[in-house]
Amino acid sequence: MLIFLLRRLLYTLPIMFGVALVCFALVHLAPGDPLVSILPPDASAELQAQLLQLYGFDRSYPEQFLHWVWRALQGDLGTSIASGRPVAAEVGNAVINTLRLAVLATLIGFVFGSLFGFVAGYFQNSWIDKAASLTSVLGVSVPHYWLGMVLVIVFSSQLMWLPPGGAGPGGSSDWAWDAEHLRHMLLPAITMSVIPMGIIARTVRALVAEILTQEFVVGLRAKGLTDFGVFRHVVKNAAPTALAVMGLQLGYLLGGSILIETVFSWPGTGFLLNSAIFQRDLPLLQGTILVLAVFFVLLNLVVDVIQTLLDPRITRA
Repeated sequence: MLIFLLRRLLYTLPIMFGVALVCFALVHLAPGDPLVSILPPDASAELQAQLLQLYGFDRSYPEQFLHWVWRALQGDLGTSIASGRPVAAEVGNAVINTLRLAVLATLIGFVFGSLFGFVAGYFQNSWIDKAASLTSVLGVSVPHYWLGMVLVIVFSSQLMWLPPGGAGPGGSSDWAWDAEHLRHMLLPAITMSVIPMGIIARTVRALVAEILTQEFVVGLRAKGLTDFGVFRHVVKNAAPTALAVMGLQLGYLLGGSILIETVFSWPGTGFLLNSAIFQRDLPLLQGTILVLAVFFVLLNLVVDVIQTLLDPRITRA
């Protein structure tokens, strides 16, 4: 296990370098002047040159990239052009907010997706299977930003049960573990959980259907094991793959929540990315994408290790 872990850690190094390179290249290839948000319309050429030198934009692209990577390794992601604050501080707060939301959404999606998938796979071709499969297909097909707006209209505007947006009362971004803040989190978490729920349900349903055709299940039934006992063995065999899918979905939610966080004004990485794109804030955009990529790579590593521990049949060369 130690050798496997060390190898996976070594494999992440070229992956992270490639991610940093792609992130830097795509951001700089985008059209527009990164200093347009802070330069006055009548800015002199001398002021423009000073700001270009201050942010390092007067250097060549290879020099900018190496300097940015070196500072990122030291924990310095630069300074936001729009706000003037350290990028690491802004990204850190946003990542924590997104992580709270993504973890809750993944748990909701995993619990209900696994439930629908196990039931649908165990009772194949029944009305239960059809209902669960229809629910999972709808979860994957419905645009989540549209679903978020519908939930706001129904539960906030019409029924007035839940707040429409923000992370706290009065649009505050400060977080506290109390009922009021959890109420602000509920609608965006449910909206984010729909797609993972559908993906996990379809994956688990196919796994259970395949496991039920294997010889060991026939042997268990021949020994007189009850349906619940057989179901318990099926769950044990399907759990590692379901866990791997859950880990991937958590990674996708960390980086793909920009539309939902914008709809609900949730102060996370998606909302921060949206602001950085429209303000052409290159340091903030690069820092946010890099941190999300690091989270995704490390999350895959953790899922691989946990999957290996849960399923002894999996061997890592």
